[in-house]
Amino acid sequence: MFRVLRTLGLALGLFGGAVGAQGPEFAQQYSQRLGGTVDELKRVVATFEKDAAETGNTRDGAVDRLRQNQDALVARRGAAAREDIERLRSLSEQQRALQEAGGPLGRLTVVLRNPDMALAQATYRDYQPAVPTTADGLIAGFLGFLATWAGWRLLSDLVRRLAPRRRQPSAA
Repeated sequence: MFRVLRTLGLALGLFGGAVGAQGPEFAQQYSQRLGGTVDELKRVVATFEKDAAETGNTRDGAVDRLRQNQDALVARRGAAAREDIERLRSLSEQQRALQEAGGPLGRLTVVLRNPDMALAQATYRDYQPAVPTTADGLIAGFLGFLATWAGWRLLSDLVRRLAPRRRQPSAA
């Protein structure tokens, strides 16, 4: 019976390793989606800034002018422009943090610390599991294996100690 439990623990550890290795892969796919979003927001904000300059306004002045307009549609476009500018700032900071992330699992830590939820949800919907070949993926896989295997060992040892023991028949 002990061999079965040991084999099951090893299998669970391998499964935990495979699952743990997906964290850095998720961070990679999130980073790629983040780059595309930042590029598109830069295009939108640059177009807005160009339109503002051509009409003799600064970017912030144009946003304020739109937001204070009596026409609800124009005011909403001003609010949307302010949101785009703020989101571009926030996502650019996160992109910079991802590029500067060092050490094992650094990018995953950056993503987990302060994710853009809309971006994280979109990444999750389109997520494609992958075999880890980077150092981060291998380390995360190893940590996942250790955590799952150790958890199984602790649980099985606890159950074994609490379970009543069968008495061996005595040799008469």
